[in-house]
Amino acid sequence: MDFQAGYLRSSIGRKTIVAITGIILFGFVFVHMLGNLQIFQEPDKINTYAEFLHNLGGLLWLARGILLVAFVLHVYYALKLSLENKKARPVGYVKESTIQATLSSRYMALTGSVLLAFVIYHLLHFTIGKIQPENFALQETIGDKQRHDVYSMVILGFKNVYVSISYIVAMTLLAFHLRHGVTSVFQTLGFNTPFWAPKTNAFAILYALTIFIGNVSMPVAILLNFVKVPGAQ
Repeated sequence: MDFQAGYLRSSIGRKTIVAITGIILFGFVFVHMLGNLQIFQEPDKINTYAEFLHNLGGLLWLARGILLVAFVLHVYYALKLSLENKKARPVGYVKESTIQATLSSRYMALTGSVLLAFVIYHLLHFTIGKIQPENFALQETIGDKQRHDVYSMVILGFKNVYVSISYIVAMTLLAFHLRHGVTSVFQTLGFNTPFWAPKTNAFAILYALTIFIGNVSMPVAILLNFVKVPGAQ
C-alpha cells in the first residue's frame, strides 16, 4: 500500500497533515502579528523590518513557498475532511446536540472559506499593491536612497473605514477559527487526555484572544488617530 493510496486517504493521515500545516500557519500568524505591531513605534522600525525581509531575497521566497504549500495543503485536507464528515452523516439529527461542540468548531469550514478570501484580498492589498496602489508606491528617503514606506502605507490603508471593518471582521473569524484549530491540533497529536485537555483548551483560547487583540488594535488605533502619518493632522 503506497503512501498516497494508504496514509493520505485515511482520516488519521489527513488530520495529521492538517495538524502539521496548522502548526506552521499558527506560528506564522503570531510572528506576522509581532512584526505588524511595530506600527506603534516610530516609522523607522517597521520600515527597517520590511527592508530586512525584502533583502532576504531567496530565503524570503523559500519561506513564502513553504507557507504557500502549508496553506494549500491545510485548506485542501481540512475541506476534504469536512465534506467527508457531512457525507458520512447526510441527514441531520432530529435534535442536534451542541453541548460539547463549540460555536467555533461547528463553523470551521465557513470561517476557513471566508479567511481564504480575506488572505487573497490582504495579499493584493499590502503585498502585491493591486488595491490602493498609490499607498503601496509610497517611498521613504533615507540618506541618498529610498525604500518602501510601509508605515504610511498601512496607516493610510486602515484610514479607509471599510478596509478596517473588513479587517476587524476577518480577525474575529480568525480568532474563532484558531480557538478550535489549536485545540484540534493538540487532540490530533494525542493531548486530548483528561489531564491535558483543559490546559490545551485554555491555551487555545488565550492564543486566539492574543491574535485578535494584537491585530485589531492596529486599525482601531489608526481610526482613532492614535497612530498617524508623521505631519498629518
